Amino acid sequence: MATIQTPQTQPDFQSQADKDAVSAKDRTLILTIVIVLLVIAGLAIFGFLAIKQGPDTIQGQADATEVRISGKLPGRVAEFYVEEGAHVKTGDTLVKIHSSLVDARLAQAQAMEEAAAATNARVDAGTRSQIINSAMEVWKQAQAASGIAQKTYQRMQNLFEKGVVSEQKRDEAKAAYQAATAGEAAAKSQYDLARAGAQKEEKMASQAMVNVAKGSVKEVEAILEDQYLVAPCDGEITDVYPNVSELVATGAPIMTLQKDDHWVVFNVRETVLKDIKLGTEIKVYIPALDIHATAKVFYIRDLGTYANWQATKSTGDFDARTFQVKARPTKKVDNLRPGMSVILEQ
Repeated sequence: MATIQTPQTQPDFQSQADKDAVSAKDRTLILTIVIVLLVIAGLAIFGFLAIKQGPDTIQGQADATEVRISGKLPGRVAEFYVEEGAHVKTGDTLVKIHSSLVDARLAQAQAMEEAAAATNARVDAGTRSQIINSAMEVWKQAQAASGIAQKTYQRMQNLFEKGVVSEQKRDEAKAAYQAATAGEAAAKSQYDLARAGAQKEEKMASQAMVNVAKGSVKEVEAILEDQYLVAPCDGEITDVYPNVSELVATGAPIMTLQKDDHWVVFNVRETVLKDIKLGTEIKVYIPALDIHATAKVFYIRDLGTYANWQATKSTGDFDARTFQVKARPTKKVDNLRPGMSVILEQ
C-alpha cells in the first residue's frame, strides 16, 4: 500500500519580493514629494527676496453734488417741464405746482388790504364838511349867546351901581355871562377838533393796519413764487419723484439736480499723505474712459477711528488712520459720471 506524503511548506519568496518592491516605491514617492516641497519653498523664498513689492493700488470713484429741488407751496403737481436725464441751465423752469387754497388766501389778503386802505383814506381825509359846518354854527350861536349875556351883565351892573336892582339880580346876570363864555369856548374847541380831523395816534394805527394787510399779501405772494420752481444751477436732472397730479407737501423733494462740479474721492492711509497736500495736483486714471487726468486736491479729512488700518503687532508695524481725499479735475473730463472708478497714479 503506497504511502501518500504531504509536501513540506516552502518559504514564500515571491511574496517577500513584492513587499520589497512596494516599499521601494513608497520611499521614492516620499522622496519626490519632499524634493518638490523643497523646490517650492526655495522658489517662494527666492521670490520674496528677489521680487520687489509694488505700491498698493488706490482706487476711488467720481462724485458730484446733488441738490434736492423743493418749495414752500403745498399743492398738486400741474406740469413738468423737464424729465430725468435732461441738462438744465440756471433759471430754467422745472415744474409748476398749483394750489387753489393758496390762491384763495391771496384773494382774501388782497381784500383785507383794500379794506385797510379805504379806512386809512377816510382817516386821512379828516372830518366830513357837514360836521365841520355844524360845529361852526354851534360856535357862532355860542358867540351870540355870550355877547347877549355880556351886555345883560353890563346893564345889570350899571343898574346895581345906581341902586335900581338888587345885588342878587346882578350876580345872576354875571353867572349867566360866565356860563355863556364857557359855552362859547367849548363850542370853539369842538369846531377846532372837527377841522383838525383824526388824532395823530388814530392815523398811525390806521396806517399800521394797512402795513399789516400789505405784509399778509406779500407773505402769500412769496409762497406763490414757488408755484414755478426753477433750476438753482447748471446740472442734470437725475431723479423725479412725484407724478403729474400728485400732491406734494411743503418742503417735499420733487426732483434731484446733479451739479456740473464733478470731483474724485479716495480713502487712503495716512502714510500716503506725505505726497498729498491741499492744493497739490495728483495724477488719476479713469478705466471706464481710458483717460489719464490731473486733479487738484481741495479736501482732506480724517474718517475717524472706525476706519483705522489695524496692523499686525508681531511685524512691528503700527495702526494707520484713514483719510478721505477729494480732488477736482483741472480740466473738464467729458462723459465723467459719478460712480465711475478712478485709480490714483503713484
